[in-house]
Amino acid sequence: MKSYGQYCAIARGLDVVGERWSFLIVRELLGGPRRYGELARGLPGVATNLLARRLRDLVGAGVVERRKNGRYALTRWGEGLREPLYALARWSAPVVMAKPAGGDAFRSEWLVHPVAVIFGGVDERRPALTVEVQIGDEPMTIESRGGRVTSRPGHASSPDLVLAGPPDAVLGALAGRLGIRAAAMSGVSISGDARLLARLRPSLPGPPRAPTGG
Repeated sequence: MKSYGQYCAIARGLDVVGERWSFLIVRELLGGPRRYGELARGLPGVATNLLARRLRDLVGAGVVERRKNGRYALTRWGEGLREPLYALARWSAPVVMAKPAGGDAFRSEWLVHPVAVIFGGVDERRPALTVEVQIGDEPMTIESRGGRVTSRPGHASSPDLVLAGPPDAVLGALAGRLGIRAAAMSGVSISGDARLLARLRPSLPGPPRAPTGG
């Protein structure tokens, strides 16, 4: 692994996880241990030899461990990357919302991370609510309980609201960036009272300001 050769916490951190695909490997492992094949499926576009090299580097650096059952998992130190990754996601949210998904790959399990960013923290004003989201390769369930919003794979047993459609439009509706009419015009099918989403009190940074001359 190449080094920036700088005695700086940022540079030293990038020495460990700054290589291409490293952060995305960490993203996949935030959901729990994965076998090599599961990681490869969750990282469309990565070459198998490159994935093997990145895993070897992350294991060597102490970020990832390979367990006796063959699964890869984050170490306790590696788990500390969750908040830096989510901070990056919050920072990049305006760019994500401004640019449609187009032909980019998307897996429904990735919804866990934007939900954690959009509805971070505990807000006692949030009502109990269950939302089923049908995007990607399998349904996801978003639940609000005790002021905290979480998500998990699978169908909801009795959802209050069901959203289905392209991932960028569904995320826009969840984040409050798209109103009911705009979401429907963008291909989102809504079953139930979509106004309930606003009561989950999403929070994201505003769009970046356009550069000004002078």
